[in-house]
This record gives sequence, structure tokens and C-alpha cells, in this order.
Amino acid sequence: MVNLIGTYECKADAKGRLMMPVAFKKQLSPVLQEGFVLKRSVFQPCLELYPMEEWNLLMQKINKLNRFKKKNNDFIRRFTAGVKVVEIDSAGRLLIPKDLINFAEITKELVLSSAVNIIEIWDKDKYEKAIDDSADDFADLAEEVMGFDDDMED
Repeated sequence: MVNLIGTYECKADAKGRLMMPVAFKKQLSPVLQEGFVLKRSVFQPCLELYPMEEWNLLMQKINKLNRFKKKNNDFIRRFTAGVKVVEIDSAGRLLIPKDLINFAEITKELVLSSAVNIIEIWDKDKYEKAIDDSADDFADLAEEVMGFDDDMED
């Protein structure tokens, strides 16, 4: 399992290519040759870059869903919409397909941010807005998600 660390700013060229930050390339070096899956985020206007190993683990969970339930089929269809297999080329660049650039409204300035085992790819302005918008609620969210009752810590 990959545990990524870091947030980096970079630029995309006119073709939608970005230079993968060296720090991420080093962290991803054990899985670089396996390739990646790039997809739309479910909750945010950004993209998610999964190392192939992480994607395969996620697909194992999704494969257990009963496809004879309409909501499961609808979820799978929406979750995998626009999914692309991508690679980091020999020059260290990642090509973001046009449909995904349009989804995330990516311009030239980008932010690549680690989210435990994946990398989120954001338009810089959208990333800064998302961070600013959630700043007030973060303490409450942290307590709700990570705060445990004192008697449950044992």
C-alpha cells in the first residue's frame, strides 16, 4: 500500500501534460511501471490519480456489489465514468485527457495533493477555494471523524 505525502504546485502545458513533482515520483518509484488510473472525484471538482495497485484493491471491493440491484449498477457506472489508464512518460510527464481537464475545470496552474494512497489533481484556484471553504468546519469535522470518547481509547 502506498502512503503519499505532500502538496505541490505545477503547471500544465497546452496539451494537458504536467510534470510530476520529483517528490511524488520518488514516493511512487516502486509502482511507477505498473501505471495509474485517473478518474473524476466523487465529492470534489478535481481528479484522482490511483496507482494501479490501489485501483485494483478498490475494484475488488466494487466487484463484490450485487449487479442485480439497480443502485449498485448506477453507482458503478457513475464511479467509473471517464476513467482512464495513464502513465508517467520517460520525461516525467503525465497527460491529462481533455474530458477530465474539462470536468475539473483545470487551467494552467495546478495543485497536486496527496490523499493518503492517491493524488488529487486540482485547478489551483479551485483547490485554494476548497481549502478556504472547509477551514471553519475542519475542527468539527476532525472531532467527528477522529475524536474518540475517552472511555473508548482502551
